[in-house]
Amino acid sequence: MEKNPENQTNFIGFILLGFSSSPEFQGFLFPVFLCMYLLCLLGNLMILLLIFSSASLLHAPMYFFLCHLSLADLGLSSTIVPQMLQNLLSRTNSISFSGCLTQVYFFVSFCAADNFLLASMAYDRYVAICRPLHYATTMSYRFCIQLAAVSWLLACAHSLLYVLSMCNFKFCASREIPHFFCDLHPLLKLSCSDTSSVEMLLVSEGTAMLLGPLLLIILSYLFIVFKVLKLPSGLSKYKAFSTCISHLTTVALFYGTLLGIYIRPSSTYAGLKFKIASILYTVVTPMLNPFIYSLRNSTMHEAMKRILSKKHEFSS
Repeated sequence: MEKNPENQTNFIGFILLGFSSSPEFQGFLFPVFLCMYLLCLLGNLMILLLIFSSASLLHAPMYFFLCHLSLADLGLSSTIVPQMLQNLLSRTNSISFSGCLTQVYFFVSFCAADNFLLASMAYDRYVAICRPLHYATTMSYRFCIQLAAVSWLLACAHSLLYVLSMCNFKFCASREIPHFFCDLHPLLKLSCSDTSSVEMLLVSEGTAMLLGPLLLIILSYLFIVFKVLKLPSGLSKYKAFSTCISHLTTVALFYGTLLGIYIRPSSTYAGLKFKIASILYTVVTPMLNPFIYSLRNSTMHEAMKRILSKKHEFSS
């Protein structure tokens, strides 16, 4: 059933309403989000530099997947934040229809890639702790490449499915999106077309794509917990759990916000709380992930020391 087709008008683009129309509030938000984005760029580029500078790290499954996670986080944040900063600075919040769909495509792609990569990292921890004697053969470099490739291909196909479904949508007189970027739910609410097929897709396929990897993560950690509890010494238990803390923290940040937003009909999408939740996984989580994985990681510290010593030797 179409929604108010009589209100349909010649359509040229959207207006992103953002957080507030108050110039003072926008002036406060710009430096905050700029600093967060620069920290995100610095942290994730640092992770990539450290891993690519060491062949041993690049061929270690944990750091191989961390490298891809940093790429996905960089892409996710860069899809959203520069457009938001431009709107805050210029206060011209318009975005074309093609630009909006492009943003939707890359946003969903990088989110889905994060989802699959976190599941791959959980499987890596499961094999390392529960099947250590088979770790080298199971998590071979070739198998890691295959897992990463499948993660990216599924993410791109998942995103393309939604964008192609929305390409022929017609939109009503209102062009105002009550958000700071083009997201699926507000776009569906603005459409005059019958959106039931995409709504069904979000609830069924979208839920499966989100909960499937999450279920794999939960099962992996259940096996890990059972295995670790059988270890004889407290020190062994601490060492085993310490290799999982960073990954579990990232999983909690990522899924904690996504589950609250996307496992629901678009008719319930509303208000400031959804914007705040969106900031958490599009800006805050990509900014924090590099520091979560590097602050307590002695291997990353050693890689940083090697780079700094090489730079010192070169300069002297």
